Amino acid sequence: MVADVIPRPTILVFDSGLGGLTVLREIVGVRPGARCVYVADDAYFPYGNHSEAEIVARVVPLIGRLIAAHAPDLVVIACNTASTLVLADLRAAYAVPFVGTVPAIKPACARSRSKRVSVLGTKGTVAREYTQTLIRDFAQGCEVALVGAPRLAALAEAALAGEAVSDAEIAAEIAPCFVDGDARTDTVVLACTHYPLLLDRLTALAPWPVEWIDPAPAIARRVVALLRAAPVGASAPPAELSFTSGRPRTELRPRLAPFLGGTAVAEAAPGRFDTPCLSP
Repeated sequence: MVADVIPRPTILVFDSGLGGLTVLREIVGVRPGARCVYVADDAYFPYGNHSEAEIVARVVPLIGRLIAAHAPDLVVIACNTASTLVLADLRAAYAVPFVGTVPAIKPACARSRSKRVSVLGTKGTVAREYTQTLIRDFAQGCEVALVGAPRLAALAEAALAGEAVSDAEIAAEIAPCFVDGDARTDTVVLACTHYPLLLDRLTALAPWPVEWIDPAPAIARRVVALLRAAPVGASAPPAELSFTSGRPRTELRPRLAPFLGGTAVAEAAPGRFDTPCLSP
């Protein structure tokens, strides 16, 4: 009976695709007992194919509809592109607390010994003024190389879906991160939540060992700090997944369990998100 005393919180995790599963995995690990709803905006993936104005115009009302559908206690924007563009608008429009995802430049520069850090992100993220500001404020004397990977997010999605992705394709995307000279790059910021999906292969294909900075653990800690305590003895309900394209994506279900702490995956109620207003 004790587990019923404290209401179970609902956490909505949103990303352009499946990269936010790396964030959801950390949240499930540190916040047992919560109801987790994951929404992938696959109808608009990748966001890099759209202008900043188009992304803002889509994401802000879309999040509003998701809030109305699920009544979350907290929303995690598990996408660097969306976070750097729309977090301020979302916080102004909705009363629900938001946790965003931004390039982890500050901790990376604090931990680098060689003072050479690379930020690996989408072309949009590394070019954005938000990222430049983080470097100016937190570089702490480090030389920071910005690397816009044009295909790495799509390669990560393909690999998760079981498609063949060659080592050469991945190596070409990450090669500019590795700067040699008087001092070598020793730290790489993963500034896209899709990239940790490939972490084992990134590590294996790196020309020398580096520390890869994944923001997901820090995001999960922030979620815990903002939510009430977990009910004693609460078990985790199945995570709910939804795709804005309306595609069931049943072929992915067996591959998702490692990101969900082994919990089952439930279908979100049909018809909530695949409405005409959500189509690209």
